[in-house]
Amino acid sequence: MLANVATKQDMPEAEAMQSTKPDLMTVEDAKALDTKSMAELFKDHINPGQFHFMKLLGFHKVKIETAEGMYYTDQNGRKILDFFGGFGSLAHGHNHPRVIAARQRFQDEDRHEIAIAFLSQYATALAKNLAACSPGDLDMVFLGSTGSEAMEAAVKVAERASGRKNCKVVYAENSFHGKTKGVLSLTDSELYQGDFQLVGNRVKVPFGDLQALSNAIKSDPDIGVVVLETVQGGGGIISAPESYWKGVRELCDQHNVLWVADEVQCGYGRTGKFYAFEHYGVVPDVTALAKSLGAGKAAVGAMIAKRDVYMKAYGSPKTAMIHAQATFGGIGEASVTAIEGLNVLYDEDLIENSARVGAHLIARLKQIQEKYPKIIKDVRGQGLMVGLEFQDFSQTMPMVLRPVLAMLDEKLKGSLSGFIGAQLLRDYDILVAFTEYNRNVIRLEPPLVCTKENVDTFCDALDDLLSKGIVSIVNGFIKSQAG
Repeated sequence: MLANVATKQDMPEAEAMQSTKPDLMTVEDAKALDTKSMAELFKDHINPGQFHFMKLLGFHKVKIETAEGMYYTDQNGRKILDFFGGFGSLAHGHNHPRVIAARQRFQDEDRHEIAIAFLSQYATALAKNLAACSPGDLDMVFLGSTGSEAMEAAVKVAERASGRKNCKVVYAENSFHGKTKGVLSLTDSELYQGDFQLVGNRVKVPFGDLQALSNAIKSDPDIGVVVLETVQGGGGIISAPESYWKGVRELCDQHNVLWVADEVQCGYGRTGKFYAFEHYGVVPDVTALAKSLGAGKAAVGAMIAKRDVYMKAYGSPKTAMIHAQATFGGIGEASVTAIEGLNVLYDEDLIENSARVGAHLIARLKQIQEKYPKIIKDVRGQGLMVGLEFQDFSQTMPMVLRPVLAMLDEKLKGSLSGFIGAQLLRDYDILVAFTEYNRNVIRLEPPLVCTKENVDTFCDALDDLLSKGIVSIVNGFIKSQAG
């Protein structure tokens, strides 16, 4: 018996050294997963807590098979109209044919992905294009993979260029700049910040309050950087007037402070201008893009800085490598994707389409608000970045019940937007998004290829749902959970 058992000494050397392959799924295995199997794997290996909320909204029952333009298609062939847009990541819609073709050509030609040792024609061309799209002297580009990475680069270049030895950074209430350690310190969320040890050199001010910003800067000469989202996405689609932004620019100029504009979500044409700050006739010292920069097919982020700011931070051979591109910054196919995406953005006039169709969306929503003022509290936004805020739950009830229910409003915050979002998907085949801080807000960021007909489909569905009344909406949600 033992004579027939091969030992390591009997095996060829290559075979003895071969690793034992673990129980791996193939691409075809992944493609064939059903919703039940997906749910189990998600709970086992990704995030069981997050799954709780997906199940609450009914999103766990959906398996997306394909996507094109404004629509997802699920496992049952149902087309789902996308007014979520990946939090603003899908300016071009799903699988834009020109973007797909550019990526395919890149692959067919066996082009290089990693070009760290050499200059990359693709990264340099993308940087040139971003400079061309940017106003003023914004022309020095750092390429990365995410919005958080782009914002980390933006804050670091501004801090180094500020000239302060103990530079402090101003940020705003209800801000969201990312979850990596540095920008997490500038993200105004106790939940996200948790018990992490955060960067200490920061000062918080109310968003849109020029006097508060002025007081902070004038009282502390160590303040060298101001970091602001031009439109607060996670805060519930909150903007500030032109006078505020002109005041920010003047304050920063007067006190030699650098202004970083976070355009990760509101940039790339979403508000009807390439950058949201362009609505106000001002230019920051540093800005950042991501999300739609990858044209829905690649993870691309970019910091764009004024040349003098960049050169102060990293302009000499001695300092050049302090924050140079990482391994995947400017990777070949991602850069090609972003280059083609920028050309599509202008060739198909998607920025103007965002302004035009967004105005139609806001007008339709305001009409619906007039019909249901006890349900819809506010409609706000610009272009295809729109916030639909619902009343606190108590305000939707008969007058006699309001005093009692008002005590529960804080606990019930987000419930109505959740009920409506869940039923828009279940009964009307429409997907919407929510916001981090004001949970009463539904966030609408459809692709910039959105048409007025798509808007009418969404608004007609919302109108029909709200016409059923709050009691019916709540009962419908409860029944869906029981089922």
